[in-house]
Amino acid sequence: MSEQTTKTKEKNVMDRVRIEKVVVHMSIGNDWDRLQKAAKLLESLTGQKPVFRKAKKTIRAFGIVRKRPTAVMVTLRKDKAINFLRKAFEAVDNKIKASSFDEHGNFSFGIQEHLQLPGTKYDPEIGIFGMDVIVHLSKPGYRVKVRRYRRSRLGKRARVTREEAIEYIKSEFGVEVI
Repeated sequence: MSEQTTKTKEKNVMDRVRIEKVVVHMSIGNDWDRLQKAAKLLESLTGQKPVFRKAKKTIRAFGIVRKRPTAVMVTLRKDKAINFLRKAFEAVDNKIKASSFDEHGNFSFGIQEHLQLPGTKYDPEIGIFGMDVIVHLSKPGYRVKVRRYRRSRLGKRARVTREEAIEYIKSEFGVEVI
């Protein structure tokens, strides 16, 4: 490729990777009191009201009954997502395994205790909870695939690859991918 072509490709706005959303998920189980405490904690950590998720199947060995709430989650977008993600990376010492990334550029990681997040203190009424952080990356043309009206397919260049996602996380957040 010529030098002009590579410069044009780097400056193309449609090739920029961005954070579409960050989902913070806590799976608690069948205990309603612990579920309420987890929801209260998630709301204080993210600044948004969490949503309760229901079980899809009955699993008697674990005491899980179908259609009963078992988890809480919050979806963060834009600045809230970026701010929370910075805290979450600090909780895991700015290191993520390469196996956490999928082929579409999305990645997820877990935080064992919410106390690892900077600025959080232990509250004996709430207790200690772990959480999963799921990040969805996209490029500007991604809306074409998910919109309701005149939905269309995406070309290969419009999708985020695993390598692009790893490079984006390294450059934007200074995270080490192991």
